[in-house]
Amino acid sequence: MALKLWEKTVQVNHDVESYTVGRDRDMDMYLAPYDVLGSIAHVKMLNSIGLIGDDELEEIVKGLKAIYEDIKAGKFIIEDGVEDVHSQVELMLTRTLGDLGKKIHSGRSRNDQVLVDMRLFMRSKIEQVVGHISQLFNVLIAQSERYKDVIIPGYTHLQIAMPSSFGLWFGAYAEALTDDLCVMLAAYDVNNRNPLGSAAGYGSSFPLNRQMTTDLLGFSSIDYNVVHAQMGRGKTERIVANALAGVACTVSKLSFDVCMYSSQNFGFLKLSDEYTTGSSIMPHKKNPDVFELTRAKCNKLQSVPIQISMIINNLPSGYFRDLQIIKEEFMPMFDELISILDMTRRMIAEIRVNKDAINDSKYDLIYTVEEVNRLVASGMPFRDAYKKVGLEVEQGKFVPCKDFKHTHEGSIGNLCNDKIVELYNKILDKFDFVTYHKAFDSLAGTEK
Repeated sequence: MALKLWEKTVQVNHDVESYTVGRDRDMDMYLAPYDVLGSIAHVKMLNSIGLIGDDELEEIVKGLKAIYEDIKAGKFIIEDGVEDVHSQVELMLTRTLGDLGKKIHSGRSRNDQVLVDMRLFMRSKIEQVVGHISQLFNVLIAQSERYKDVIIPGYTHLQIAMPSSFGLWFGAYAEALTDDLCVMLAAYDVNNRNPLGSAAGYGSSFPLNRQMTTDLLGFSSIDYNVVHAQMGRGKTERIVANALAGVACTVSKLSFDVCMYSSQNFGFLKLSDEYTTGSSIMPHKKNPDVFELTRAKCNKLQSVPIQISMIINNLPSGYFRDLQIIKEEFMPMFDELISILDMTRRMIAEIRVNKDAINDSKYDLIYTVEEVNRLVASGMPFRDAYKKVGLEVEQGKFVPCKDFKHTHEGSIGNLCNDKIVELYNKILDKFDFVTYHKAFDSLAGTEK
């Protein structure tokens, strides 16, 4: 049986229907549990303003909870001929409750219904991503501490530059994730506002209690202006996508470093054999395919905010079907990034470091700055010291002194990993996941 919430007497051409629906039904499967939770909150609000009776509310909520359990058990599908998840939930409810099931749409549009579903979906997925970021962060900090005394050359322009260390290298990516987490928090806060009640973007003549649905769904506040709430479609996804892309950018750079440092020309790192692949023709090959694919996947994810921008660019206020296409590019981002973070964490935890790489004489020139600084500390003007060491290098007379000490914050000898962890945790603590979990448990009847 075909079901479209908007269809009346004229049936749409089949090709037009297929073209306009596209992959929307597949994407809507991501939204199914959130659509039910949003509907429970909505009908409770409708009961509070007298549009649904107490007995009716009890029956509707019971029916919605049964659908929610089917979703959790993997039994929920969007049937052939049913346009979207909203239609499927309403169809299942009316099959059980008859005309009573039709009351759940009072005071809302599919516009604000999908808006709230997307906000709930993004909020839960951001929490999952943050958990995986934290796991990778902890591994990077642990490796930084483990290898803090292992010196490697630092590079500028891919030319050897100054002494670095694996403590600095691992720690740098940990602190980069701290920046990414800060951006993620901002995206989470933008997303964590309730658009339900904005209807098609112009509100409703029913006396809706939007603060009630805000509290029931665990949002931090309301998207107050109903036109603004509708304009958030696409914009919110772009903001969140940018936060996800920031994490992908960090992991992409890390992947490039690992591929380069594990090559024989560098020889700084060795990947575990079980995490490498071979060649069909060269028996000796152990390829860093996982990090190469990770780099490519991360770069692909960084294109999603641009794609969203191109879809929403120059759209005026109000709803347009263009916005539907965003789902196809945006929603899979979360699971892709979670997979990337999980694999990267496993690889980094098992990586082995060459503690003797720095002893190769080709790295002797990284100590020129240390010699300049030693001369300056003994009283020689910097420019004279620079020239003296430069001439020694030109004449092949430079002899490195590898006994040096860095003490300032964030340097080889003072990594400040404890401060980086403190900063990370300070940002992490600002994510309020507890409130929405309590709200979800209350709506679903799963309070502990």
